[in-house]
Amino acid sequence: MAEQVDVPDGAGLRYRSAPDRRRRIVELLTATGFRSVVDLAADLCVSDMTIRRDLRILERDAEVRSVHGGAWLPPNDTVSPAFGVRAAVQTDAKRRIAATAVGLVDREDSVAFDAGTTAFEAACALPPDFAGTVVTHSVPVIAHLMNRGGVRVVGLGGELLPGSQALVGSAGVEAARSLRVRRFFLGAAAVDERGVYADADAERATKLAMLGMTDDVVLLADHSKFSTSAPVLLCGLDQVQLLITDARPRGPLSSALRRAGTMVVIAT
Repeated sequence: MAEQVDVPDGAGLRYRSAPDRRRRIVELLTATGFRSVVDLAADLCVSDMTIRRDLRILERDAEVRSVHGGAWLPPNDTVSPAFGVRAAVQTDAKRRIAATAVGLVDREDSVAFDAGTTAFEAACALPPDFAGTVVTHSVPVIAHLMNRGGVRVVGLGGELLPGSQALVGSAGVEAARSLRVRRFFLGAAAVDERGVYADADAERATKLAMLGMTDDVVLLADHSKFSTSAPVLLCGLDQVQLLITDARPRGPLSSALRRAGTMVVIAT
């Protein structure tokens, strides 16, 4: 029996065939590395429900990787495998953290999102009635929000860093210096008693500029970040007002957070 497809009124018929549609999804991901469900539905003139069904089938066949709100290529493809791999790690924890984080956001807030997979989950978890402003240098966050009505999106410019899907460099730094937001949702490659770490020095200047444009820094980090390492020290714990994580920090990190006055919230 033919698969039922939900097609908006007036949509074209070019990709109504399920195999053709799924091939086109893979082509789009090959070209861009990431596409949101909303974007894919618009590209292929079908409903979000149909795209989600296609993505489940493609993920089952190991052709794409799904993440809340969109999809990536699997890690053996050539376009931005690093972000896709990270998006598939600790997914449940990241979504719990994201749900807790957006509970801090008011309907007309101005907030900023870092370019990481947990921050991306938080942007995807913004409630449907959110009508505020989002500032970000994350290409996936911009892609997810660009077709969502009622949200003002301010993208910080710069050069694309493929691994993190982030825009970095002097253009973004200058743009951030002229902006102000109430909260910045910061990601981390690693966290220890010295502070918060990033993977690449190319990211540091833009992240520091974003730290400087916010009233409150909310660090989003699952427990795996407490036992790993990364090369670039971004900031001390005293610059973080709140840590949202999925398991209580232990040992020296727990003591350092208390000394810094950083509040810790466990997402359940």
